[in-house]
Amino acid sequence: MSLSDLPPPTGDPVVPAVAGAEWQRLSPRMLLVHPVRGLGSMLVPLLIAFFIGRGEDGSWWIWLAVVGGVLALVAGTVSWFITRYRVTEAQLQLRTGLLSRRVLTAPLDRVRSVDIESTPVHRVLGLATVKVGTGVDSSRIELDGLARDQAAAMRTFLLSRSGVAARPAAGTAYPSQQWADGDQGAPVADGAEVARIDWGWLRYAPFSLSSLVVVAGVAGVLAQFGDDVPVDEVAVAQQAWAWVLAQAVAVLVVAAVVGVVVGWVVLSTASYVLTWWNLRVVREPGGNLRVTRGLLTTHSQTVEREKVRGVRMGEPFLLRFVRGAELTAIATGIGSGGTTRVLPPAPRTVVTRVGHDLLEEDGPLTTALVGHGPRARRRIHVRGQWATLALTTLTAVPTWGVDRWWFAGWPDWLPVAVLLGVGAASALLAEASWRNLGHALTPRHLVVQTGAVVRTREVLERAGVIGWVVHQSFFQRRRGLCHLTATTAAGSEQVVVPDVPLEVAVRLARRATPGMLEDVLA
Repeated sequence: MSLSDLPPPTGDPVVPAVAGAEWQRLSPRMLLVHPVRGLGSMLVPLLIAFFIGRGEDGSWWIWLAVVGGVLALVAGTVSWFITRYRVTEAQLQLRTGLLSRRVLTAPLDRVRSVDIESTPVHRVLGLATVKVGTGVDSSRIELDGLARDQAAAMRTFLLSRSGVAARPAAGTAYPSQQWADGDQGAPVADGAEVARIDWGWLRYAPFSLSSLVVVAGVAGVLAQFGDDVPVDEVAVAQQAWAWVLAQAVAVLVVAAVVGVVVGWVVLSTASYVLTWWNLRVVREPGGNLRVTRGLLTTHSQTVEREKVRGVRMGEPFLLRFVRGAELTAIATGIGSGGTTRVLPPAPRTVVTRVGHDLLEEDGPLTTALVGHGPRARRRIHVRGQWATLALTTLTAVPTWGVDRWWFAGWPDWLPVAVLLGVGAASALLAEASWRNLGHALTPRHLVVQTGAVVRTREVLERAGVIGWVVHQSFFQRRRGLCHLTATTAAGSEQVVVPDVPLEVAVRLARRATPGMLEDVLA
C-alpha cells in the first residue's frame, strides 16, 4: 500500500506525495517563501548597517547590507534545493543540509501524531506544514511545503500505516480549499463532532490568567516606548499634564482603572480569537481526537486514542466566578511536555462533557473528593506563614538600629501592618488550598485536585500508573503525612497527591493498582 493508492480528495486532483521510494522535493511554491524567511531573519542587522551607512564615509556599510541581503536570499533559495523526502515501505525520511548532510527517519509503524499547520503565507500559496511525531520525545519531522491536499493525504496515509487510524473508505472527503482558507470545519467521514467554538465563550476570555500575561507584556512594551517619547519637552503636553494634576485624585484613579480594564478586555479577546478561531474537536473513525483551530496560523492536531492517559481541568480564580474552566489532554508523545490544549476558557459544563468524552468515563471531573483532614490543614497553614515571617522580619530590621540601610526611615508600625496584612492574605490562600485539596478513585481513573489561585483537577488513567513514590519530609513525618506520587509515561510523568495521611496514601495506591505493592508491603 502506498500513498498513491488512497482516493484523491474532492476538488483538484492530488499529485501523489510518494512515487515508489524516490526522493521527492517539496512544493516549488516554497521558492517564494524561503527567500523571504531568510531575508526576514537578517532584517534587523541589515537595517542597522543601512542606517549607519547613511553617515559620512559609511558607503561600505550600505554595500555590506546589500551583500548580506543577497546572501540571505541565496541561502533561502538553496534550502529548497537541498531538502528532499521520501516514504519507503517502512520509513518516512527527510534529507537536508549542504555541507553537513542530515537524514531524519521515522518508522511508519511508530508514527503516533501527524499535525498540520498553515501560516498566512502558506494559506495564500495553498501550502501546509506536516509535523510527524513518533511519541519517543518532543522532536518531530517537519515537511514544510506540501500542497494542502498532499498534506491531508499524507496525514491519512501515515496514520493508517501506523495503526493509529483506520484507512478511510472510498469517497472520504479530505480537507478542501475551504480548510486552507481558514475554515476548520472540513468534514471528517464517520466522525462525531465533540465540540465546536461558540462565540458566546468570548465572555470568558478576560477571566483567564493567560490574558493577564498578554496585557502585562503589551503594557511593558508601551512603557519602554513611552520612556523614549520627549513628553517633557512639549509645551502642550506639559500644560495638559498640569491640568490633569489639578483635577481630583478620584478622577485620575477612575480613569486609570477604566483604561486598564478596557485594555485588558480588548487584548484578551483579540488573543482568544487569534488562538481559538473556528475551533473544532472531532472524534475520528479510529477513536482518535482531532483538534483544529487558529485564525492567522491554522493548527490541526491529532490526539491518539491509545496514548491518552488523562485530562487536566484548570479553573483559575477569576474564571471560577463565571463558572468557566479550561481543558488539557494528558498523553504520551504529544504537544509540549505530553500535554495539548483541547478547549479554551469555556463553560464548565462543556469542559466536563468533553473531558468525560476524552476519558470515556462519566464522573471523574465532577465526582466528590476525599479531603485530607485536619493534619493537612495545619501543615498548609503553617507553611503558608513562612513568607509572612520573612517579610515581617525584613521590615522590622530598621527598628533594630541598622540605620545605614535605605529603609531605615520606615515607621515603627510598618512591621505590625505587614504581619497583619500578609498574614491574613496567606491564611486565606492556605484555607482555599486546603478546601480545594482532595482525591478520588473511579473504576478507571485516579483523580487529584490541588491549588488555591488556580484550582486544577488532574485525572490519570489507573492503567497508566507504572509506579508509586511515597515522600515524607521531617515535618510530614511528625504529622503522619506524605506526598504520594503516581509515576506515568504521560504528561509531566507524575501526578502528586500532596499532604495525604500515610495510611490513606497506602490504601489509595493499593486500590488504584491492585497487586503492585503487595511484595513491598509484605
